[in-house]
Amino acid sequence: MSHRTNGNRSNCCTAELERRLRAAGYRSIAGVDEVGRGALAGPVVAAAVVLNLDQIPEGIDDSKKLTPARRGSLAQEIRRTAVALSLALVESHQVDRLNVGRATRLAMRQAVEGLELKPNYLLIDALRLHGVAIPQEGIIHGDALSVSIAAASIIAKVARDEMMRQYDEIYPGYGFARHVGYGTLEHRQALIRLGPCAIHRLSFHGVIPDLFPDDLSAM
Repeated sequence: MSHRTNGNRSNCCTAELERRLRAAGYRSIAGVDEVGRGALAGPVVAAAVVLNLDQIPEGIDDSKKLTPARRGSLAQEIRRTAVALSLALVESHQVDRLNVGRATRLAMRQAVEGLELKPNYLLIDALRLHGVAIPQEGIIHGDALSVSIAAASIIAKVARDEMMRQYDEIYPGYGFARHVGYGTLEHRQALIRLGPCAIHRLSFHGVIPDLFPDDLSAM
């Protein structure tokens, strides 16, 4: 079984999908999500998480809806209670070589393959993983609808943010600790001033300063 569900963003993140799948006989359900797909710098990071459905940390939700402190505390709880968990990343130079869509799927596939417990069903945010012989469901806005996908989004987000804080020390002046590689005004102005560094995605529009509007540097 492999299909895509078009979720409704107004619904709350719950374990309804997971419990329905468990009732259908699936015992190892992995949520899969990525962070960093749209960033101008840094890796794409994916996580795969198999939750214990009888011990789900309270408050799991789409990582974008949570404060950094709340994400951090939930990430610790998820790591403590999850049946299995795996992280994978694709570096910026690989994103340039593959394109971001392929890089995202590669990171997700590697995260799934890295699970110590092989899942028998995948709930994936928005995408399907071709060539992965596991029943799966791609759910639009899945990180707001499935607690397993939301858990994966939290794990991936916390891990990537920490990486970008470390990169901020290695490549000072860009503000990576604040914008974590996304195309904020601060970041774009730093690119004009400093040019790209080793973790920038040179294939992305706007990373090469000449691609910016002439008046951006005056902002």
